[in-house]
Amino acid sequence: MKSVIFIAPPASGKGTQSQRLIELGYKHISAGDMLRCEINKGSKLGLNIKSLMASGSLVSDEIVFELINQELKNNTKPFILDGFPRTINQVQLLDKLFKELNINNYEVIYLSLGLEEALKRTLGRLTCKCGASYNINYENLKPKVENICDICGSELVKRDDDNEESFKTRFNTFVTNIEPIIEFYKNEGKLHIIDASKDYKIIADEIKEILK
Repeated sequence: MKSVIFIAPPASGKGTQSQRLIELGYKHISAGDMLRCEINKGSKLGLNIKSLMASGSLVSDEIVFELINQELKNNTKPFILDGFPRTINQVQLLDKLFKELNINNYEVIYLSLGLEEALKRTLGRLTCKCGASYNINYENLKPKVENICDICGSELVKRDDDNEESFKTRFNTFVTNIEPIIEFYKNEGKLHIIDASKDYKIIADEIKEILK
């Protein structure tokens, strides 16, 4: 199976698509999850990361890359790289690492989504500690019981950075950085663009075709 790098703005559905691939045997390597794990440790680094993420700012390339580096070096399965790279500098660091580890069987999928739809998704998003996610702004994505996870029964929470001001900062940062990343992977013959406003099942089928 081919590995995959997801390039996508906030709320594009890459978490949902990643979960479907995990069920097929993929290893999920999420920059955001690793950063939040560090935050939960309560370390000095974690507190610094929390402040940056709450404001919508990017965590330094060095911090994120070191976490990604360790995951890839210890991994033996096809993987999903989620939330990295987000800058052309990160692309270059990752490209160098891939060459060192002889990783070349992968595709890059850009989930394209506009600001208004992404904002609607973000402001209604609720998550559970078990990994399930819901959205109160979409009837088919609401939990059966308000604020309670359908799967494990735990209370659902809203992420600290899921507010309009922080979201717009994150989205605009993504837009500012995306063009050279798209160009790099296009020149490498690795890039595939999918309209992320479509139904998630249609998107999942398109991803499976790409990764055959």
